[in-house]
Amino acid sequence: MILKQLISFLEEFAPLSMQESYDNAGLLTGNAEHEIKSALITLDVTDEVLDEAIAGGHKLIIAHHPLIFKGLKKLTGSNFVENLVIKAIKNDIAIYAIHTNLDNMYQGVNAKLGEKLNLKNLQILQPGGSGLKKLVVYCPLDYADTVRDKMFEAGAGSIGHYENCSYNTTGQGTFRANAGTHPFVGTIGKTHIEKEIKIETVVSSLNLSKVINAMLSAHPYEEVAYDIFSMENRQGNTGAGMIGELEKEKPLLEYLKEVKKTLNAQAIKFNQAIQRPVKKVAFCGGSGSFLIHQAYRAGADLFITSDIKYHDFFEHQGAMTIVDAGHFETEQFTKELLYEIIKENFTNFALQISETPTNPVKFL
Repeated sequence: MILKQLISFLEEFAPLSMQESYDNAGLLTGNAEHEIKSALITLDVTDEVLDEAIAGGHKLIIAHHPLIFKGLKKLTGSNFVENLVIKAIKNDIAIYAIHTNLDNMYQGVNAKLGEKLNLKNLQILQPGGSGLKKLVVYCPLDYADTVRDKMFEAGAGSIGHYENCSYNTTGQGTFRANAGTHPFVGTIGKTHIEKEIKIETVVSSLNLSKVINAMLSAHPYEEVAYDIFSMENRQGNTGAGMIGELEKEKPLLEYLKEVKKTLNAQAIKFNQAIQRPVKKVAFCGGSGSFLIHQAYRAGADLFITSDIKYHDFFEHQGAMTIVDAGHFETEQFTKELLYEIIKENFTNFALQISETPTNPVKFL
């Protein structure tokens, strides 16, 4: 298949607009127009992973962590990143990163981690605010119902448990068709006034392209006037971290031993143990210390993440136990997640989960 087909699917599942401002998700090397026959899935791109891709004949590596985080001003092989980029280009290997945009999706990294931790009733811990757009379009009165319905069918207009939400105002639109156009109404060369309806509705970034295409297909005008606005409203199906519940409460140390075994962690760090059984567990794959207070406010007995700083362990002692289970350890199941979602939609596409260990942290 052509690489851009797979990219289109991945960016519909986890839009680039959902990544954090510091991130660099997307196609990092390679040509989206090139044909690919297989892909290697990894958490990190290393020299050994590239060797594995070369040996396996894979022309695409799908990684969770972007190889390129900062701008490259030269490619001379003077550091780790430059060397790997040069090696990928020389071997015609495309590298695609799907990072915090996948972290921030409800069915993303944390949902898979929650599944492995045997947690139920999963909810986003800190709902995101960058995934909603307001779409505004103007159309003739007689076509408003058709255009609006097509937008709703494509996924627009959902607010909480309500569907088909929109706001509509009637007004007058003006335009003058120039030579070479084919106006739906009006006369070429003359200013035309048309009674129109202004339709305003909300759209998730997940569905924005789909909704726009549906709107354009139903709209009678040759050139459609529409506006897209970013919204700060929070939405519950995207955001950072998750919180869930154990089916039955368990003693803290008993559950921590289960967590350690599930994550195949050599060691886990935690602060003062709470003096009650664990029922409600908040968690965030990767670096999640910024969610400590949110986890406490959500009533978590336990917060599992990684990269906790020394002073962070003093927070909420006795009220909530904080666990650092390792960055690699809490994100390792991302490879399995990516394999599942791609295989489900491209059943005949050859996929391989990398067998190369990429965790840079060692224990003595």
